[in-house]
Amino acid sequence: MSKLTRIAAVAVAAALVLPASGCARNRAKSDTGYVARDVNTLYALAKKQLDQGDYVLAAKLFDEVERQHPYSIWARRAQLMSAFSYYLGHQYTDAINSAQRFLTIHPGNKDAPYAHYLVAMSYYQQVSDVTRDQRNTQQAMDAFGELVRLYPDSRYASDARLKMDLLNDHLGGKEMEIGRFYERSGKWLAANLRFRKVVDNYQTTSHAPEALERMVETYLALGIPAEAQKAAAVLGANYPSSKWYKYAYRLMQRHPSKVQPMRAPPPPAPLSTTQQPAQQPLVQPPPEEPQAAPQLRLPSAQQPKTEPQSQQPQPQQPEAQPQAQPQPQG
Repeated sequence: MSKLTRIAAVAVAAALVLPASGCARNRAKSDTGYVARDVNTLYALAKKQLDQGDYVLAAKLFDEVERQHPYSIWARRAQLMSAFSYYLGHQYTDAINSAQRFLTIHPGNKDAPYAHYLVAMSYYQQVSDVTRDQRNTQQAMDAFGELVRLYPDSRYASDARLKMDLLNDHLGGKEMEIGRFYERSGKWLAANLRFRKVVDNYQTTSHAPEALERMVETYLALGIPAEAQKAAAVLGANYPSSKWYKYAYRLMQRHPSKVQPMRAPPPPAPLSTTQQPAQQPLVQPPPEEPQAAPQLRLPSAQQPKTEPQSQQPQPQQPEAQPQAQPQPQG
């Protein structure tokens, strides 16, 4: 072999070794090194790290249980524990991926409702305020809806329904924020469409009275007092004591139309000489179960009845590890 050929061979070998060492060094920073352990030792180590609060390391060790012992009865349990550990460590994307992988492999497992709940809660924890993008809010809404649709009688269904109401209110708040921006900018038609969307799609939320009053404002700005009168009438029929109806009533008094005049909002009931306002403690007791808000109705319609919602469970860890640990399968 000539000297030139020998130098070329050394250069090629160096080119192959250096990237491999670099990849190994980068992998060591992010992945758990492969150390062969029996399933009992590995699962116990992961559980210990979870109890000590090192959630990300615990999740990676639970992933190792599945990687090293994929046919063990502990592998399925480790998948769910990995998702739970990532959730506690605020690694919500990894938690969603782990839980969805569990559902893909074990769709009919008894812990499938909990996996769906972990996915939904991971989206729920990433919900931002109404001035930002609400993609996570919609994804959380869809995930909770999937849980309620598939498992309506599970222990997580009642909490999912309650959180869906909160998310629905949040989405309505986003539409109100956009509508207010358009109204401040003088874009009356665009603002009116946003407020109408709130009335049509989010009428059971806390934003419905304001949306109706804003519709009165925008209709008057557009020069359509008859439509403003209709919106104010719906507002007065459903929320006669709200401040938004008082605002709408004053607006309509300054812009009279040819339709039937509006009724004045009721005055507040006076206190008797013996009746004193109750002193509210600094720390209130837990509130009663919330009632579902009624559907908006026209002045002559009757208000529908709704059932109270059941008590919500708190997010909790999956079932505890059994005392007798099985031996690894061959």
